Amino acid sequence: MIPRLDRAVGAILGSAVGDALGAPYEFGPAGALTARGQEMRGGGGWDPGEATDDTQMAVLVGESLLEHGGLELPDVFARFQRWAAADPKDIGLQTEYVLTSGEAWDLAAALHFQINARAAGNGSLMRASTSAVYFAADGRDATMDAARRIAALTHGDRAAWEGTAVLHELVRVALGGDDPLAALPEVLGAVHPNHRERYRVVLDPDWHPAQATEFNGAVWPCLGSAVWALRTTTGFAEAVRAAVDLGGDTDTVAAVTGTLAGARYGRAAIPPEWTAALHVPLPGYGGRVLDADALGALARSLAERT
Repeated sequence: MIPRLDRAVGAILGSAVGDALGAPYEFGPAGALTARGQEMRGGGGWDPGEATDDTQMAVLVGESLLEHGGLELPDVFARFQRWAAADPKDIGLQTEYVLTSGEAWDLAAALHFQINARAAGNGSLMRASTSAVYFAADGRDATMDAARRIAALTHGDRAAWEGTAVLHELVRVALGGDDPLAALPEVLGAVHPNHRERYRVVLDPDWHPAQATEFNGAVWPCLGSAVWALRTTTGFAEAVRAAVDLGGDTDTVAAVTGTLAGARYGRAAIPPEWTAALHVPLPGYGGRVLDADALGALARSLAERT
């Protein structure tokens, strides 16, 4: 039996590892990781093992939760703003617009959605590992509610809220030692009725990422692809490699896959050669760079709420 704490570290470290592994292949073709035969390589502006905005934002969420002893949404938003103002290497267009709009924390995303009518990117899903671990102890309703509230800081479309809520709940199930895939029917029952059918399709056992009708930069095919990678493989490394080899938004699909696979298989399942090079710069925060040990410490604090 894998200890709960090992699963929590696996979820957060696994997300970061997936992010860094997939970063050089972002927006590339399917099969690129296997074709090149190289892992944790540099490229596309990324150093080997360098994590992207996915992990950077997850760290900011996690540190806010610990410093405030819970969810303080204005603080999370302010941390995001500080990070965005420091010119990070990568930031989603929608997220950048919301964070630099000058609007208040509780209005910026809603106003963006009102104007653009499109805000269902996977940007809230990619950063959910730390909050998923933190809120898992509070039960299904609380963790899904927290996911929605954090997602809504940058994404005005409820589709993004619901996908992030599903990920939170799947992590909660996995941390308890249960099978997150077996829990999917019950989890879908907790999804908002207006979005349930869309998620039912992409989370169905017979669904394949090739059937996606949108780019996997959208929240539902991204989550569906991560669940597919977990379902069709038997270990952490295999699942994350499968996610990267799908092509497209490789860093985020692999980050979400790494969150789920890390929670399922635990910290020990993550290849040490992947964690050795891992590093997470935090633009806007005095040149701080977190390595795998620092991420592990953050994960343990979030899991134990210390």
